[in-house]
Amino acid sequence: MAKVNIKPLADRVLIEPMAAETKTASGLYIPDTAKEKPQKGKVVAVGPGTKDDKVTVKVGDTVLYGKYAGTELKLEGSDYLMMRESDILAII
Repeated sequence: MAKVNIKPLADRVLIEPMAAETKTASGLYIPDTAKEKPQKGKVVAVGPGTKDDKVTVKVGDTVLYGKYAGTELKLEGSDYLMMRESDILAII
């Protein structure tokens, strides 16, 4: 997990998406044009939460999120997603 120099505000969470599957369960390789956007990632940074709600995820958690959730960012050569905690579906 990379150390980034960014601190999300309020209930926002910075997530590093995991690599998309390159091989199916039956052993077929998936070409780059057919790969789906990953929906799983690792939490890299967490905001302090709002005055009403504290953030429940913590740095290092592996989470599931919606296919179109968050805003894509590119920092220091790596891809990240910035999203609200409410866009996260589950902690794995």
